[in-house]
Amino acid sequence: MKVALIGAGAWSSALANVLADNGHSPVLFARKQNQVQEINESHQNSKYLGDVLLNPSIQASISLKETLRGASMMVFAVPSHAIRSVAQEVAPFLEGRPLILNVAKGFDPITFEGFTQTLEELFPKERIRGVVSLMGPSFAKEVANHQRTAVCAVGHNQKCNEEVQHLFSNDYFRVYTQDDVIGAEIGAGMKNIIAIASGILSGLGYENNSRAALITRGLAEITRFGLAKGAKEKTFLGLTGIGDLFLTCSSPMSRNFSAGVEIGKADSAENFLKNNKTTVEGIEACRLVHQEAKRIGVSVPITDAIYAILFHRLRPSAVVSLLMNRALKAE
Repeated sequence: MKVALIGAGAWSSALANVLADNGHSPVLFARKQNQVQEINESHQNSKYLGDVLLNPSIQASISLKETLRGASMMVFAVPSHAIRSVAQEVAPFLEGRPLILNVAKGFDPITFEGFTQTLEELFPKERIRGVVSLMGPSFAKEVANHQRTAVCAVGHNQKCNEEVQHLFSNDYFRVYTQDDVIGAEIGAGMKNIIAIASGILSGLGYENNSRAALITRGLAEITRFGLAKGAKEKTFLGLTGIGDLFLTCSSPMSRNFSAGVEIGKADSAENFLKNNKTTVEGIEACRLVHQEAKRIGVSVPITDAIYAILFHRLRPSAVVSLLMNRALKAE
């Protein structure tokens, strides 16, 4: 099967590797000719995956039309802020009702929906078979290096979920199906906020006790918010809940955790926000969840604390003290 992957970053390249290992024909769309050439000739994407060697059957193209021609599936692997603009760009080139696979995590700033729902709204039903999102604890470089990984294919259509499951699953990449789109999207988006908090604690010098408490209370916060939005409680105990949360809060490979570390070390977000050039999804997620939680009346103290650090420039050390000295209560 030909699969068009829109975007040629780390995650897109790692997923192309999985598909190629499974005997499919992935084509990566990239905007820079030198990147296309490196993938096609050297079988590497060094900017994103270092010296990892990719399956030689992976192709890359600078032509959106050629990438999409004859593709049975289109993988959306672009930054969340570009989802809408890229959807408009690819729409004229869709052929044969492809299945759309989303791998972006976060919330649509216009609707506060997850990107599964956004893409369902952007593409007319008669032009696609459905939309599925691939979510779960997974660092791209580890997947590209064939490290054992388990994720979920999440969508409203079980047949489409199973199609993704069978397309990607192999002996190092296992895909489960799941139908709680709201819960999975909230887990995937909010874990980045908690990961920033985890990095801040690390940057301030706090260690394992602190991180364990944060992850546990972070899961409670995500679950509470998710239930208020219509999610299923069991979702937050699975791969798209605690699994994704634990991974993102515990490793410097996470951009959100690493951002938090920098902020914690400086005891201020100011310099980081001024100089940062990477995509840290938790920053925008924090703004959106803070606003939505206030609107629906749900308590999200960790999110509110990170919001105060990022947007009101409060000192992280002072915010940690405020969190620890809140009114006592039962768990």
